[in-house]
Amino acid sequence: MAAFPPLLAGVCDPRRPAKIFYSLPSLLFTGVLLFVCRLGARRQVSLLLRTPAAAEKLLTLFGVDGVPHGDTLENLCRRLDVGALQEVVARMPERLIRKKVLYPYRLLDRWYVVAVDGTGTVTYHRRHCPHCLTRTHQGSITYYHNVLEAKLVTPNGLALSLWTEFIENPGEHPTKQDCELKAFYRLAARLKARFPRLPILLSMDGLFAGGPVFDLCRTHGWGFMVVLKNDGLPSVNEEFHALAPLQATNRLARHTGEAAAIHQRFRWVEDIAYVDTAKREHTLAVIECVETTPDATGVRTSKTFRWVTACRVTEKTVLTLAEYGGRLRWKVENEGFNVQKNGGFALEHAFSNNPTSAKIFYLLLQIAHTIAQLLERGSLLTHLFPRGFGSHKNLAFRLLEAWRNAPPTPCLLNPQAPRVQIRIDSS
Repeated sequence: MAAFPPLLAGVCDPRRPAKIFYSLPSLLFTGVLLFVCRLGARRQVSLLLRTPAAAEKLLTLFGVDGVPHGDTLENLCRRLDVGALQEVVARMPERLIRKKVLYPYRLLDRWYVVAVDGTGTVTYHRRHCPHCLTRTHQGSITYYHNVLEAKLVTPNGLALSLWTEFIENPGEHPTKQDCELKAFYRLAARLKARFPRLPILLSMDGLFAGGPVFDLCRTHGWGFMVVLKNDGLPSVNEEFHALAPLQATNRLARHTGEAAAIHQRFRWVEDIAYVDTAKREHTLAVIECVETTPDATGVRTSKTFRWVTACRVTEKTVLTLAEYGGRLRWKVENEGFNVQKNGGFALEHAFSNNPTSAKIFYLLLQIAHTIAQLLERGSLLTHLFPRGFGSHKNLAFRLLEAWRNAPPTPCLLNPQAPRVQIRIDSS
């Protein structure tokens, strides 16, 4: 709690000092609580958080008298700088990296795996703002907003937002709409500027399999694992299928899963030459995994996964690259977007119709999601509640009830309170 105001360093209060009743940290903290407690809507702040115990906590923490209204929070969000709050989002995983909390999860003891993927946030049947994307189906126009996320993902399920790029049109009638691929180049430039020395391996889907992306990664010193579709990069696919049968030593098989019921067969080809449309030359490797899994009746079905990379592939590294580089991209969809949409964070709810305020609420959600993940996987919670809570929503409910009803403890702001070390559950 005491670390929250320093986290907001650089976020300027745009309000006139004479008219300020609630401080900037107290309002943004309330916005984070909105998502940590899975309230689902802005009006729930007034309906659920305005209790005497909650007011006493805000008085103890921030020196404000009472709990702000949800509309007061929204009025502030309209006037905040989106870039300043994006910096707050990036500062949280950066601190974990600097404290070496995430060192055990580096790929091949070097790379931090960053999954890049896009998702929809809100959809309207009429134009919401000049920056809406549009889609026409059977004569009906849908207006919507998307984002492109770069999340640092780990095998134990962490999906921490590093940077967000909002996908939006420059005006109502653009000659070409904004899209994930255009947004990626903006995101990559900002990610490199913010984390210039971070060894990143990008894990991406087949949309990004192309020379410009490969060249950008090489320029930035990043690794990559990109899904290679059957109809993607024809020359690379052709060379892989021609050379793979001739390289019998580039094989690996294993059984995994419960009772070792899943059978995986890997094969790979290195030094595949690829020349893109800009005549740039690339040397690539392709990894293929054929996974055979039995269903409930014992019938076995196979799926094929294929990735293209510039990393060195050997018998010792192929499994790590495939499982913890290529397939780890799913974490951004499962532990990232799916949790935020269906796990109570209400990602697809319109918390504001103001374009700036909507972005601020999205970034507050990312801050809350990072806090929730660290809380759920922290050793302190496991020690105090060894039986758990049954689900993450149950934990959020317990947090809400504790915030609403429990009085603040004497050690809440006591600098003399004993310090404890909280570790991340690595299971």
